[in-house]
Amino acid sequence: MSTEPASGIAAPATIRLRHLTQAKEQGRPFSMLTAYDQFAAKAFEAAGVEVLLVGDSVGTTVLGYDSTTSTTHQDMLTFTGAVARSVTRPLVVADLAFGTYEAGPAEALRHSVELVRAGAGAVKLEGGEEVAPQVRALARAGIPVFGHLGFTPQSVNSLSGHRVQGRDPQGAQKMREDALALQSAGAAAIVLELVPAAVAASVTASLSVPTIGIGAGPDCDGQVLVWQDMAGLSGFQGKFVKTFADLRPQLERAAQQFRAEVAERSYPGPEHSFE
Repeated sequence: MSTEPASGIAAPATIRLRHLTQAKEQGRPFSMLTAYDQFAAKAFEAAGVEVLLVGDSVGTTVLGYDSTTSTTHQDMLTFTGAVARSVTRPLVVADLAFGTYEAGPAEALRHSVELVRAGAGAVKLEGGEEVAPQVRALARAGIPVFGHLGFTPQSVNSLSGHRVQGRDPQGAQKMREDALALQSAGAAAIVLELVPAAVAASVTASLSVPTIGIGAGPDCDGQVLVWQDMAGLSGFQGKFVKTFADLRPQLERAAQQFRAEVAERSYPGPEHSFE
């Protein structure tokens, strides 16, 4: 299901935060995909995807870094602008890069303002109660902010790798407390990553703002995937990933065919040449 209204009622021209909240209230799951360029963004808009996340994962999926901690604020500005200029309907959410908000509310606000000027409709940051002051400052400034709990990629070193979070009772309780703290501070939605399904369901039920799951079971209000994982381009086959297409071998075959036709001089042919 999606945020599309009942038959006979016009769909919203632009997805707003209130549409996500309405979807939660009405039990209608919505979708979010990462996007970093105009072609993916336009395709996902045409498919009806409600939210596009310009994630700091651009560092690992596009720029060749080993970790999202290498993604810079300038990277985020560049790719946020590319996506925002390409679509009109989806809500565009941009990640705050590592090092742009941890020092406090003033830094978070400065960098968030720049992302909004680049075209973001909301920003996302990682962390729980410790970043509540930053969330509060952004909300007071009129900048919608998404939280991110569970496995937080920017903290991959301190979390000892990609590990499911909240499996023990203490961790699950801390996640619920962090989620409520973010909501109280003004967060508009919260991403839950690599969280046991039962814990994610409990957190979702405790909140009035939507949750968006990635490896967090079926009971979150929305679901997000990195688009290259979703489309089979990255080759990543994590437990929580379903590949809805198999683009990598298709792309390889196309490139092999191009190379072969160039080698045998069958491309370009007369129909591709000018007189």
